[in-house]
Amino acid sequence: MSRSATSSDPPPTRRPSRRLAPRPWLAVGASLWLAAGAWAPAAAKTFLTGDEALRLAFPQCTVTRHTVFLTDDERARAGALAGEEIPSAVVYPYVAAGDSSVAGTAYFDTHRVRTLPETILIVLAGDGSVRRVEVLAFEEPDSYLARGPWLAQFEGRELDDALSLKRDIRPLSGATLTARATLAAVRRVLAVHAVIRDRMAGPIPARHPVPAQEPDAGRPETSP
Repeated sequence: MSRSATSSDPPPTRRPSRRLAPRPWLAVGASLWLAAGAWAPAAAKTFLTGDEALRLAFPQCTVTRHTVFLTDDERARAGALAGEEIPSAVVYPYVAAGDSSVAGTAYFDTHRVRTLPETILIVLAGDGSVRRVEVLAFEEPDSYLARGPWLAQFEGRELDDALSLKRDIRPLSGATLTARATLAAVRRVLAVHAVIRDRMAGPIPARHPVPAQEPDAGRPETSP
């Protein structure tokens, strides 16, 4: 059973256990959802910590974690849209604001691939479409890891019938389970976001403001 990213705790700020090649900053604005399940385990190959991912996704924005409790009806509606059950009734959007306006929306999702977990970041644009999907931590062998070119095909996608491995999303050669798990996570996030989007337009109790600012010179190198 997939374990999706709605956790009672935000991603820890533990630094990666290994140094990886540096990557450029992302010019992306959005908000994040952390579904039920936690951050990736310490044994996973960690490419970015939670704090680093927020700073990359929301440069020069202030990021605030919100807590949203789905009603039974909202959870059922989201499950119908996603095509699978939503594993938790509690979600944590991370809303990024800059210059007095909301920059967008995005989410963390932790789930099982084959027998081990991965954590991905799903960034949504202001119109609710996918802006970016990025792997933050992966515990399966590297041969099962989804790379940038395959993940890039989610950019600009909305939740519809074409968002499927049988339609517009091409298979991932040699890593079918990774493709299925990633696609399911993207559909879950889009479905939940669609259901709570109107509620998020009004006041939502906020917790854990996270200023997304440039890293200092001591920031460790990150992945690919």
